[in-house]
Formats: sequence, structure tokens, C-alpha cells
Amino acid sequence: MEQPVSVGRAGRSLGEAPGALEALVGEALTARITLDEHGTVTGWNAGAEQLLGYASGQVTGRRAADLLAEPIPVRGGMPALAGLPRWNGDVALRHRDGRKQTVRILAHHREPGTGPRAWLIVSALAGGQPRPSLDESLVSWSFAQSPCCALAIYDTRLRLRRANADMERSTALTEEEMVGLRVSEIVDDDAGERAERSMARVLRTGEPEYQENYLRAPGEDHEHAWSVFLSALRDHDGTVQGVCLSAHDMTEQFWARKRLQLIAEAGRRIGSTLDVTRTAQELADVTVPALADFVSVDLLDTLDDVPEPPAHTVPADGPLRLRRAALRSVTPGAPESAVAAGQVDSYPPGSAPFESLRTGRPALHEVTDPEFAAWLARDPARAARVRAFGIHSVMTVPLAARGTTLGVAFFVRYRSAETFHHDDLVLAGELAARAAVSIDNARRYTRERATAVTLQRSLLPQRLPRQAAVEVASRYLPAGGHAGVGGDWFDVIPLSGARVALVVGDVVGHGLHASATMGRLRTAVRTLADIDLPCDELLTHLDDLVARLNKEEQGETSGHPDTSGHPDTTGHSDTTGHSDTTGHSDTTGHPETSGDVGATCLYAVYDPVSRNCCLAGAGHPVPAVVSPDGAVELVGLPAAPPLGVGGLPYEATEIDIPEGSLLALYTNGLIENRDRDIDAGVHRLRESLARPATSLDALCDTVLSDLLPQRPADDVALLIARTRALDANHVATWAVPADPSAVAQTRKDVVAQLARWGLSDAVFVTELVVSELVTNAIRHAEPPIQLRLIHDTTLICEVSDGGNTAPHLRRARSYDEGGRGLLLVAQLTERWGTRQSATGKTIWAEQTLPLP
Repeated sequence: MEQPVSVGRAGRSLGEAPGALEALVGEALTARITLDEHGTVTGWNAGAEQLLGYASGQVTGRRAADLLAEPIPVRGGMPALAGLPRWNGDVALRHRDGRKQTVRILAHHREPGTGPRAWLIVSALAGGQPRPSLDESLVSWSFAQSPCCALAIYDTRLRLRRANADMERSTALTEEEMVGLRVSEIVDDDAGERAERSMARVLRTGEPEYQENYLRAPGEDHEHAWSVFLSALRDHDGTVQGVCLSAHDMTEQFWARKRLQLIAEAGRRIGSTLDVTRTAQELADVTVPALADFVSVDLLDTLDDVPEPPAHTVPADGPLRLRRAALRSVTPGAPESAVAAGQVDSYPPGSAPFESLRTGRPALHEVTDPEFAAWLARDPARAARVRAFGIHSVMTVPLAARGTTLGVAFFVRYRSAETFHHDDLVLAGELAARAAVSIDNARRYTRERATAVTLQRSLLPQRLPRQAAVEVASRYLPAGGHAGVGGDWFDVIPLSGARVALVVGDVVGHGLHASATMGRLRTAVRTLADIDLPCDELLTHLDDLVARLNKEEQGETSGHPDTSGHPDTTGHSDTTGHSDTTGHSDTTGHPETSGDVGATCLYAVYDPVSRNCCLAGAGHPVPAVVSPDGAVELVGLPAAPPLGVGGLPYEATEIDIPEGSLLALYTNGLIENRDRDIDAGVHRLRESLARPATSLDALCDTVLSDLLPQRPADDVALLIARTRALDANHVATWAVPADPSAVAQTRKDVVAQLARWGLSDAVFVTELVVSELVTNAIRHAEPPIQLRLIHDTTLICEVSDGGNTAPHLRRARSYDEGGRGLLLVAQLTERWGTRQSATGKTIWAEQTLPLP
């Protein structure tokens, strides 16, 4: 329904009665004719009757072609116009009295919502009638009162001649006060001088120019954005007689564009890392000075003390404690801040941040507001800074994500005279929401990473065991950045016969899952090593364990067991996303890994008696050996798949290592990264290992500093061992005949050897152990039988034979004749065990010796 329209100075209005509009526009002043698609007249108004003299009843239903005095001067006639939406031109028509009239028409091809298409033909009064004159006063009024923009006309000397009402308002001057002045004299600003130079170019070239200016109108406290068009004014001959300046106030559009740009900039810069403090600082950096003169991000003091903060974190009574995580100011040093970065401050009930967190809504305050003034009255230090810097406007915006309150952001203005408005509050809320999700992601990631690091370090050796075969030093570096903690590990395991096992492994993936898997594999390796399995057999058992773990994982995730064999874990990767509103994929910020379990491992056993080292690898980087003269060589190992892949057997390699050599075991994070391939990493590793070092710890530090960036992209485990050799004087070996009478002589030989070593206190137990083990070998095993004593930090007694059957410890019944000797050996020694070899087995027992 049309609303009444005010017309004339008397305020007359058009009513809503039918025909009111027709009476206003003068329906008979325009000839209106409608035709259907076949050219038949379907409509004929009073203007058409006045133009051609036919009444509506005389024409309606007839062919329109009957009204033509001559064919339409268009190829093909009217049907050729059927595909056009509109046509205009001159048409010769025949008046009822026979006169020929040339009429300019405008034809519209209508497409109504329902029914066939039709033509609407309109025409002004018949040609030949005088064109109605336009009152010059109307032109003058239209210029002066034009509401679309500020208009001004300048002559060829660039002096103002006319200005409309909007121009008068924008300059706070009347037209009479500006006439004869240059634009640079009216606007005392660089913008006026730029506009005048552009006007001079328009006068010279006749080409229009466009500018954007930012000016503060007199009497206003904020700038306006002006879109300025400068165009030439020409006379009938085309000569430029002046310049028209039209300025459109685009302030709202300008600030809307600035807000969108700020939101886009925030999306690009906030959340670039998974660090809580860095993310909070990014919010402050983005919004100063674009939105505020000072910004601080304060997080709940208890945020890091609980696994998951409650949704409502504002205390029911008592102050709210916030830690200032970040701040930024237009003034260097941020002297207006009452709280330094990292400090904790208390905010009582009724204070602006307390109430903002309590309600969960952003709030806009002026320092003169009663509630804000009452808070400042209770905080003299903060009130003094407000007065000193002239702070006049503050916004407090809660930081919340996923239903959890994290803190509050302060936005302050004092250098900018303009106070915050509602649009600024909406913008600050949008920016704070984006930042809150990124902060929550970083908080969750930091918490999980700390948990994973703690778990990882607790599962690694806290102190390397005491043994004499090698001197060792180790390093473990968790991954930096987004990768998260991985599953790298190392271990040093004392074995029987003064031997030692050196282990380095790497579980695929990152996070808690990888750390937990690492702990399981490390425990399995120690268990398998404790039963003295050969290197290759140990890796085979470990491979079976990883395969079973894979099946368990797949059963949990897919609901059915895997029947396809070992899964392929070589393509396993991790993801670390951010949140939904920041464009990152992960909604928790946690580094995730696939459910598949995969790992690489290198297992080496060094014997200080023979100086022989047995090594076997499962998809792991090969170790390096540094000879005493400084030459570095890589140990060639047979190719083998990672654990859990299966398909190929594991093979062991044996090498002799001179005493004083270095054996370096490491994970691939040491030699491989995005900026360097493996070959280059291996080359740098060899160079680092060849450098002289004062100690193994110093050598470890040298290797890490030479090969790794400050924040490695992957976990790194490094284990360096310097080999030792037992002197021949510390090892005694006897071949024992397979005759029970040889046991007595063997005991005498052992007693004599212990006397030479000065171990007379160990004679009784050693005689008993030797007697029992040698007797069992003679009775139950096969030759050859050999006895070996090793004087190390402990006293080790070994009896080897050609049999494959290992004895088992059991409790003898009262009527049994035997079975008590092995139990007695176990009770008198520190530990005992059996290990298999290619030619038989060895039973050993180890005694602790008193410290010298």
C-alpha cells in the first residue's frame, strides 16, 4: 500500500483513493498501447486516443499493422523484434483523419508471471509539439538542495562559484563565505592541496579524476572518509568552463571495510603458534592501534592448574584473579598499564572485568559511568593512570571457547578522541572470539604436550645403569613447534657375561599415543633382553608384538579384527590443527596420530671380553663407529622393514670394535629435516663425531648444536658409547672333561684363581656355584664343557656346554634326591640365568663384590 506523499509548501498529501497517482502524473500525457504476440491491440489509453483519434473500442482487437502509414524501417518488420527485450525508434502512423504522423515510441517486451508474453508501447505527445521548458529555478533548486552528495562548482581560475547545502554543512561555511576562494583555502589540509592539483589537471586534460580523502569536519571529533569526483564542465562548443567537485561521505562504508580488513588480518595473524602467551600477544598486536590505543589480555590465574576449567569460573564471592598474559600500547613501554605482563591482579565484584565475565557479554564503558567510576574509586593506582593519560573509553570482552571461560580482554582509548561505539564492541567481540578459540587450542596443546613430555621422560632411563663394558652419554630432545612429543627412546641394558645392550628406537607419530607405545616397546625390549635373546630374534619377537598391537588398535577403531596381515605404518603422519573459526581443522588443538602402531629400532650387544658387537636393525638409521684415531664409519646393516610391517626376516651383523672406539646410535630426527636430506645430515653427523671432545657429554652437545635447529621438527634421541675391554688378567677359562672326577680339580683351579685376584672372601660361594653348575653340565648336558670366570665390577661364573636343554628352578620335595643345587645357587648369588648360543647354552651366576 502506498504511503501518503507530502507535496507543495502547504503540505498537501496524496490520498490513497484510486486514480490519485494517475491524476498526479497525467495519464493522457502519454500514449500507452499493449499488443499481444500476434500484433493484436489489447490495450488503448486516453493518450493513444488523443494521439491518433481512435477510441479504445475502435482499435482493441484489431491488428496494429493497420495503424502504420508505412512499414517499420527495421529488417523483417515487427517479428524481427520478438527476441529483443526493448526497442525504440520513429514510426509513421496514420491518424484517423488520414494524416500521417511520425511518432517516437518506446516498446517493452513484457514477460508476465503467468500467461503469454506481450508488448507495451509508449510514446510522449505527438511529434511536432513544442518540448516543455524547464524552469531555471528548478535547476537551481536541484543543485542547491541535492541530498546525494556535497557539490561545488569552480571556475577556470579554480575559484568557487556555487556550493550546495551538503557542501556548506561539510565545511561549516555558507556559500557566500566560500565564493571566490580556492579549495586549498577552504580546506586547510593536504587533502585540499591534492584536490586543487587534480582540478588543475582536469582543466588541462578534460579527463575526470577520483580521490579518497579523510578529513575531520569542523566541530566534530572524528574523521570522515570522502569519495571525491572531479569532472570538467563544458559549454555547447565543448570548451571546458569550470570544474565540478562532488564529494560523497563514505564514512560508514569505509569503517565497514576497515573492520572486515581487521577481521581478515586477525584470522591471518592470531593463532600462528600453539603457544598461549604468543597467541594472546597476537590479539593485542592486531588491535593496536587499529581498534584501540591500549589492549591487554588477562587470563584466569587458575587456567593452567586444572585439566578442564569449569564453565562458570567467576567466584561467587571474593575477587577475580587474572594474570596479564599480553599487552600492547601506542605509547612505548605501555606506561598506562596498572599491571605488568605476567603479573596477577585481583578484581572485586562490581568491577568491569568481573561483571563482564559474570554476564558472559562484552561491555562498553565510559570512565564517567557510575559503576566504572565506583570501581576506580576503590583502586587509586588505576584511577591515577586513567587521569594521567586521559583514558575516556573502555571495552571489556570475555574470552570464552567451547563453553569455557578463559579470561577477559581490555580495549582502551585515550589518544583517539573518539569514544568506542556499538560497532566497535561487536568487532572486539568477534576478534576476541577468534582469539579465544586459538588460546584454548594452545592451552589444550600445551597441557597435552606437557603430559606427553612428562610421560616420555618418565619412561626413559632416569639414570643409566652401572656397568663396565661401555661409558655412555645420551640426549633426548622432544619436538618443538606443532609436531608434539614423539615416541623416540634409548636404553642401556646390562647383560650377562659383562655384556651390555644399547637400544635406540622411534615410534611412528606424536602425542600421548606415541609416548605410551614407546613405553610398551621399551619394556618389551628389556624383557626380551633379560632372557638373552640374540639380536635378530629379539627384533623378530618385537615385530610380532607390534603386529598384535596393530590388530588391537584396529579392533578398537573399526569394531572388527584385521585379517589382512601386518598393516602398513610407513605412511603414518600426525596432524595439529586449530579451531573451527580460525580455519584450522582440529577442534581441540591436540596433536593426533593414527591408531596404527609402527616403530623402528636398532639393537646392539657389545661384549667387552671379545670386543665383539652384534647389531640388528628394523628400518632404523645405521649406527656410526668412531675408531680411536678419529675415523668415522657407518656400520652396514642388512635392509629390514620397520617393526609391525613384517614380510622380511631380521638379520644380525657382527663386528669387532677396538677398545676406546665410539658407537653412536640415534633416531632419524637427528639427520633428517625439511631443509636437509638424509645424506647431507649423515655427512654433517660424521663431521661432528670426528671432532675432538673433552667428554662424551660435550660430544653429544656438539652433535646436537651442529645438526639441529633451535626447535627440532621431530624428536631426537642420541646415545654415544665409548667401548671398554676387559684385560685378559680379568678372565679365566678352563675346559672341563665330561668326567665327574674333574669337578674336584676344577674347584682347586677356581680357588687358586680367586687367590690371585685377591677375592678370598668369595671362595666359599664360588666353589659351591662352580661345583653345582659343572656337575649338572657333566650329568645332564653334552660336551664340550667350559668354565669361565670374569672379574669385573661383579664376579661372574659361566658354564657352557653343548646341550640345548636349560635347567629350571624348582622347589625340591622332601624325598627328592636332587633339585636343590640350582635353588642354592639362586639364593647365594645376586642373579643367575641361561643364554642360548649356536652351539649350545651357557648357565651363569653373578656375585656382587665388596667395594674396594
